[in-house]
Amino acid sequence: MQTPTNQPLPLAGVRVLDVSQVMAGPYCCMLLADLGADVIKIEPPGTGDQTRGSMGFKMKGSDSMGFLNMNRNKRSVTLNLKTEAGKEIFFRLVKTADILVENYRPGVMKKLGVDYPTLKKINPGLVYASISGFGQTGPWADRPGFDLMAQAMSGVMSVTGYPDGPPVKAGVPVADIGCALFAAYGILSAYIGKTKSGEGQFIDASLFDSALAFSIWDTSQYWGTGVEPYKLGTANHMSAPYQAMQASDGYFVMGATNQKLWSLLCEKIGRPELIEDERFKTNPLRLANRLILVKELEKTFLTKTSEEWVDQLLAEGIPAGPINTYPQAFDSEHGKHRQMRIEIDHPVEGSIPNIGFAVKLSETPQQVSRHPPLLGEHTSELLKELGIEKEELAKITEGGAFKA
Repeated sequence: MQTPTNQPLPLAGVRVLDVSQVMAGPYCCMLLADLGADVIKIEPPGTGDQTRGSMGFKMKGSDSMGFLNMNRNKRSVTLNLKTEAGKEIFFRLVKTADILVENYRPGVMKKLGVDYPTLKKINPGLVYASISGFGQTGPWADRPGFDLMAQAMSGVMSVTGYPDGPPVKAGVPVADIGCALFAAYGILSAYIGKTKSGEGQFIDASLFDSALAFSIWDTSQYWGTGVEPYKLGTANHMSAPYQAMQASDGYFVMGATNQKLWSLLCEKIGRPELIEDERFKTNPLRLANRLILVKELEKTFLTKTSEEWVDQLLAEGIPAGPINTYPQAFDSEHGKHRQMRIEIDHPVEGSIPNIGFAVKLSETPQQVSRHPPLLGEHTSELLKELGIEKEELAKITEGGAFKA
C-alpha cells in the first residue's frame, strides 16, 4: 500500500485552468490534479460541466457518478466567458496559470476571445492544450467529435467485433481516454520545456489522432503485407492461439504466442499430435488455419470448466485468465491489492467510490486532497485570491460574470 511521504507531489505549485467538459479534457486535468497541480475548473454558470447531469440516473445531489469520477482534486469557479466581466476575471486567472486545457469545438475559444494567441500576450509561458474530435486543422476539423465518431473514422471499429457481425465499438471510450493520456503527455513535455526556455506553447490533441495511434499491430500488418486489417473477435492478427476459448461452462482467454508456448500447450493439455500437424507447425500456419485450430483446441477445452483450465495453464506457465465483469475485477483480491477502487468523502453524497490511480509512484504517490467540487464551490475563494472584493466584486457581478 502506498502512503504519502514528506516530499511535495510532483506538480505541486503548478496551476491548471480546466476549461473543458465531459471526458477527455476533465480526465486529463484530473490526472494532473492527482499529481498535485492546483486545477481550477472553469464552468458555465447554471449548468456547469455537461457531465454533472448527463447520466440517466441521479445520486443524492445533482452530480452524476461520471462527473464524480473525473473531477476529484479540483476547485470549481463559475464564469460566463461570453461577458466582458467574466473574461476580465478569466484573464486574471490566466496570468497566474501555467497550463490551460480546453475541449470546445475549434473556433469557439477564438470567438470568445480566449484563444491561444490572445492569452499568450497575457502570459507568454502558458502551455495551452486544445482537445477536439479531429484536431484544429484539416478537412474534418469543424466536425463535432465524440468517442464513437473517432472510433469509427479512425478505423478502430473496422477491427472490433466478429467478421459476420454488425459494427461494434470498443466497450470503453478508447478515443476519449487515449486523447486524455496523449494530451497529458504533451502538456507535461511542454511544461518541462517551459522550465528551460520560459516559453509556453500550443498543443493540438484530437480523439481521431489518438485512436489511430493505437493501431500499431493492425497498421503494421497492413503496411507489411498489404492485407487490410479485419475483425477477428477476441483473436489477434499476429499470433495464434491467442483469444477466448470455450470451456464446459463458458469462456476464458489464453495465449500461446510463440513456438515454445505452443509446444508446451499441446503437451500439457494432452494433445502432442498437434505439434507435428502440418496445419499448425508454425505461427503463420496457425494464423492461416486459425478457425480449424480453435475447433481442435476446444475439443479438449470443453472437457473442463474455465476456472480449471485457467488454473492448469497458469501452473504450466502458459498465459491465461478468466473473463471478469467489472464488479469481479474490482472485487478480486488483485484489484483490492492494487487499490483500484478508492473512497472519497463528499459533502452531499457521503462516501463515494472512485477509480484508483492507474500508475503508482514510489516516493510521491498520488493523493486525494479534494472531493469532486460542487458547481461554483470555490468561486468566492478564488476571487479573494485574485484580490477581488467589495466594490470591484459588485461591478463584476453586475456585469454578468456569474450569471448564465
